Amino acid sequence: MLHLYLTSTARFLGMAAEALFRSPDGVSRLRLRRVLVMLGFLPVFAVVQGLHWLGLLLDEVFFRGYRRVDIRRPLFVLGVPRSGTTNLHAVLAKDPQFTTFSTWECLFAPSVSQRLFWRALGRLDARLGGPLRALLRFLERRFFAALEDVHAMSLETPEEDYFALMPALSCFILALPFPRATHLWRMGSFDRDMPEAERRQLLRFYADALRRHLYVHGPDKCLLSKNAAFASMANSLAEHFPDARFLVCLRDPLETVPSQLSSIRSGLEFFGVPADSAPIRERFLDQLAFYYDNLRTLSESVAPERTVTKTLPQLKADLAEAVRDAYDKLELLLTPTFAATLTEATAPARAYRSTHRYDLAELGLDADAITQRFAGAYAHPALGDPQPAAPTTSATVLHRRPSPPPATSMPARRHVGGLS
Repeated sequence: MLHLYLTSTARFLGMAAEALFRSPDGVSRLRLRRVLVMLGFLPVFAVVQGLHWLGLLLDEVFFRGYRRVDIRRPLFVLGVPRSGTTNLHAVLAKDPQFTTFSTWECLFAPSVSQRLFWRALGRLDARLGGPLRALLRFLERRFFAALEDVHAMSLETPEEDYFALMPALSCFILALPFPRATHLWRMGSFDRDMPEAERRQLLRFYADALRRHLYVHGPDKCLLSKNAAFASMANSLAEHFPDARFLVCLRDPLETVPSQLSSIRSGLEFFGVPADSAPIRERFLDQLAFYYDNLRTLSESVAPERTVTKTLPQLKADLAEAVRDAYDKLELLLTPTFAATLTEATAPARAYRSTHRYDLAELGLDADAITQRFAGAYAHPALGDPQPAAPTTSATVLHRRPSPPPATSMPARRHVGGLS
């Protein structure tokens, strides 16, 4: 852990200097707004990182028992961004056999020490009438409201545990404030581009984060993890957790690509990065194409017997049936109580209309170019099969998809370890 701390600290100093003195994308000029925002963001982020590492250190002193926790048959919900993983995760989290990270644990308590501290503070606050809880509710409504159309969240809802990699500066969302950081883009193509030694180090760090969670919530629980960003490391996860099961969500690239690029625009703009930056757009396009390829490799050759793939139309048309089928194939216990929960969740999923709107031309995209670039994605059996009809989304896409080119064989690429 000491080596990872020193590495991440040195990396942070380099990223901070780059953010303050260099163009964010290597092309556009460095804006005064970006410098001012980063001067406010960097000290706060450094303090939070320091508290995380202090908590991890205290765990090694007082809660070393977490190391003995076994991670048994975890379920990973993976997929391309904007493919229904968030709602699926929220529904699965209601199954009592699972335990999953909540938003407050992800953001403020990756360590056992921090979780116990915040829980104790919460109990004290409750005895005093809940003033701190009321303040948090106010701040929650204020700060999370802007994300409602893109990724609804609150402090107590299930959230992506890739935030557990934040202390190691390996959470991909950091590409928004630090778009020049090579390490972060390697996280976006983890199975292909991350050096072997660092790959294994980060996998061990992530596994320890899961052990800490189970140590607090109960080692007999089944770990439920949902991360669209982990599509890049799907095959590494299959290797590191040999008894893990995978539920993969896919969506037509013509919908995924503009939706994802649109969803990050406000984040880029906040940190003074041009939202229409061509270099950044190209890097995200390359990353998304790799996501599709990597998930296809997982389902076809690395862990086919442990992987079930569902598309967004399937999840919208009949969520209960899609989940029941996944449970059956992955040999998960479906209790009558959770079966009733699935039935209740099906109608809202079918009726849901996103208010997130986007336009291809406005994002510098072209339907023909997307179809050609993501030919490998259209070769995926799940996207090639006829899908159940689903209600049209409210997202504005002003181009029709041309017929995709014939499926071609996957390009050769390096896989992790002994994976093929």
